[in-house]
Amino acid sequence: MGRQLSTPAAQRTPPHPWYQLRVTLPPVGREGAVTNPASKELLGPMVMGDPGREEYKIQSFDAETQQLLKTALKDPGAVDLEKVANVIVDHSLQDRVFSKEAGRMCYAIIQAESKQAGQSVFRRGLLNRLQQEYQAREQLRARSPQGWVCYVTFICNIFDYLRVNNMPMMALVNPVYDCLFRLAQPDSLSEEEEVDCLVLQLHRVGEQLEKMNRQRMDELFVLIRDGFLLPTSLSSLAQLLLLEIIEFRAAGWKTTPAAHKYYYSEVSD
Repeated sequence: MGRQLSTPAAQRTPPHPWYQLRVTLPPVGREGAVTNPASKELLGPMVMGDPGREEYKIQSFDAETQQLLKTALKDPGAVDLEKVANVIVDHSLQDRVFSKEAGRMCYAIIQAESKQAGQSVFRRGLLNRLQQEYQAREQLRARSPQGWVCYVTFICNIFDYLRVNNMPMMALVNPVYDCLFRLAQPDSLSEEEEVDCLVLQLHRVGEQLEKMNRQRMDELFVLIRDGFLLPTSLSSLAQLLLLEIIEFRAAGWKTTPAAHKYYYSEVSD
């Protein structure tokens, strides 16, 4: 998978490709709704006809691609699922709104394929593309800062949804950490978009990541604190965001009512 980080053996990313790991599907709730195992949030029916969930995500695609995605969700055996995986990843790198929610669509396709054929062609293609983009992440950041932020958002979204034996995918832990560490470097902290991405992803998956590898989370927050304490090139908004996430973790990955009122009033002002 490329460079391995110096972490305890038990925490290291498995050497084999990400897609070789078996992924379990989320529990199904009422009316076919899927529950996020991490947040226990009821996500709603996984159908394209639900305009509040899946339908709006594909409106920016052309008509042919919309039909491809709809078919992948309803009858995955009828389409090229590797092509579907590439379409979703490609669009996620271009559209940050889509990258924030694409994990739900990926989950639905994985579920449909497993139910129909007991196979994992889509999952394999998805994780293979994620790995390829991970290995070229510095080139992506240099070429397209927006694409880089979209990639981090997307891989964190996938990490939040995919499970192995009801646990987050260990194969994604270090790649996600590596992306967040990159966002905590001084040159990234000088860019509000990257700071915003860092804080948003820590809100989303920070607690899960810490459970998987507390040492790396401690190291990440050393960088974040250093960046906050040496704000030579930080905007006032970036400083506020970093302070908020420091306090968020210190409070057990929860926001107190007082902190919520303070930070949200500051941002709105």
